[in-house]
Amino acid sequence: MSDRAGRVSARWVTPAANPSYRVACLVLALCCGGCATVRTLDAAKPGAPVVYAGTRLDLYELQGGCCALERFGAEAPRYPGLDLPASALLDSLLLPLSLATAMGVRLGVSGGL
Repeated sequence: MSDRAGRVSARWVTPAANPSYRVACLVLALCCGGCATVRTLDAAKPGAPVVYAGTRLDLYELQGGCCALERFGAEAPRYPGLDLPASALLDSLLLPLSLATAMGVRLGVSGGL
């Protein structure tokens, strides 16, 4: 609906019409669907890189790496170029935890009930 001045009321605008909503959905889909950082965190392979592991996995795949599963303990995402910014952001947010893990500090964090 519009008021007398011709302005569209905000309550009638769908969330999908908002550009920031679309960007947020795209980022969420990339992160949850095949984010390299999430994949490397789930892998827990001994000797695999820990610091910026998702970003390194994306770069490895972009450079034509052959054996991501053996090196990182996880498969690279289907589109590593699209995943790279999200993985770099998530790796940056998790940097204190990954540095502590690389130094051998046991944080005693576990999931589940």
